Amino acid sequence: MAVYGNRRQLVIFLMGFSSGLPLLLGFSTLSYWLAKEGVALAAIGGLLTVSTPYSLKFLWAPALDHVRLPVFTRLLGRRRGWALFIQIMLMGAIVALGASDPADNLVYMAAMALVVAFLSASQDIVIDAYRIEILDEDEQGAGAAMTQAGYRIGLLAAGAGALALADFISWFWVYGVMAALVSVGMIAVLIAPEPARFLPRDTTKVDLRLAVIEPFAEFLTRNGLKGTLVILAFVLLYKYGDAVAGAMANPFYHQIGFSGVEIAGVTKALGVAATLVGVFTGGALVAKSGVLTALLVGGVLQALTNLIFAWLATVGADISVLAIAVGADSFTGGLGSAAFVAYLSGLCNVAFTGTQFALLTSLMALGRTVLAASSGFIAEQAGWAGFFVATTGLAVPGLLLLLWVSRLPAPDANRRSGFESHP
Repeated sequence: MAVYGNRRQLVIFLMGFSSGLPLLLGFSTLSYWLAKEGVALAAIGGLLTVSTPYSLKFLWAPALDHVRLPVFTRLLGRRRGWALFIQIMLMGAIVALGASDPADNLVYMAAMALVVAFLSASQDIVIDAYRIEILDEDEQGAGAAMTQAGYRIGLLAAGAGALALADFISWFWVYGVMAALVSVGMIAVLIAPEPARFLPRDTTKVDLRLAVIEPFAEFLTRNGLKGTLVILAFVLLYKYGDAVAGAMANPFYHQIGFSGVEIAGVTKALGVAATLVGVFTGGALVAKSGVLTALLVGGVLQALTNLIFAWLATVGADISVLAIAVGADSFTGGLGSAAFVAYLSGLCNVAFTGTQFALLTSLMALGRTVLAASSGFIAEQAGWAGFFVATTGLAVPGLLLLLWVSRLPAPDANRRSGFESHP
């Protein structure tokens, strides 16, 4: 356990919190707000497409990998400078989103949610690159667990915290409190060491080829075209069923009769303990049995836990069944996520960390946002029990692709061959 005790792991934990905080503010927490305002489920599902920047962040990741910010880069370095700048902008955007009124101007709300998503995705690019670059190869599994632990607590704050607060204060002040919590990430940036940079030895200056072409060319040619396509399809679909189920979770809880306090107390506060156990179990399983075994175990369990929500849909607002469903889902989600982050980190060449990790997580986010936009329609057509059974089936393609991925060369974490370090 000593690997978890150094300052870099603490920084990664705090940055994980900062990464998880904004996500739900434009996703499930926003969907709960809209459901309470009487917005139709199909419209809620459609509005969630404003999270598309998470799926497209690879487009501007090269700029965050190479462009120097005036003042910020000079004072903090490239990674930390970008992180602090983005966090300042993110704080203001969250406040602006909280000032929205879905009854009078849903378009403005969508625009502000889009800005929050763009800044949140940009912060993820920097934080993910920082984590991979600052840790040694034998620390990546622990780093994946720490970032997921912080991430889940950030989700708890923006999920359970926001939903509970909404029973007592206006949504504007709820989002104001969430904006203030961005300061946790700022503290992490200020206490963090700046990682070394890794650049090709024959490169003397940053140009278009290095920033844009090389990251994609290196990744796409590493396993051949067929192998690369299989990996990308797996990344897209591994969390697909889980994402579709999660998109409608809060409207589901609300419609079957749970209050905001009950949702906060059971689905979030109780679930976070199970999530943290799952995260560290996933990290241990990666270390003991390998990342591919951990991915298989996590993927199968994630699919099966959706059936418990189908059971909940048939029994109604039973708090004990809700606790069973949420506990199981949180544990398996944490286990699968820790394994998935470790796998994605191992696929990245540290010369192009931000861009390559952004490419991979963009595909993951595509399953969570654009592909999950049909979740409201499926729920309306199939009913809640049928909806959760269907999400179990949606997990099958990702598991089949995992079996194919397991026949490819194992990911080589922190691939540094042919590169040298630069501060």
